Amino acid sequence: MIIENYYKRVNTFIRFILVGLINTCIGLSLILVLLNVLGLSYWISTFIGNSIGATCSYILNKNFTFNSKVSNQKGISLFILVILGSYFISYSIGYILFDKSKLLTNFEYVKETSLILAAVLYTILNYLGQRYIAFK
Repeated sequence: MIIENYYKRVNTFIRFILVGLINTCIGLSLILVLLNVLGLSYWISTFIGNSIGATCSYILNKNFTFNSKVSNQKGISLFILVILGSYFISYSIGYILFDKSKLLTNFEYVKETSLILAAVLYTILNYLGQRYIAFK
């Protein structure tokens, strides 16, 4: 029973990562087409691409990752709140690390390291929020 419970938790995280890869590929591909093929502006292209990617993320995470029966009215609102909360928490911490690390002049990749740490924290917070709040 404990092993089965552990497997289910890990399995949802693996599915969450796969969904993230899929929606990133869809959103980024769309951004590149809108920007380079259709000649739309950077802001319009990134807004549309990220919106479509987030929509794919919502649908796939609700149905595939968490198999949630939450209503779309409630689910979409919570999904957006979790994404925004995860973003602001993780990238604020990343910014603080970057800003405070300027004192460490011997460390060459401060900005990149702080961004990677923030992205990892974002993924973890987003997963936990989607699993226990949006798609509970």
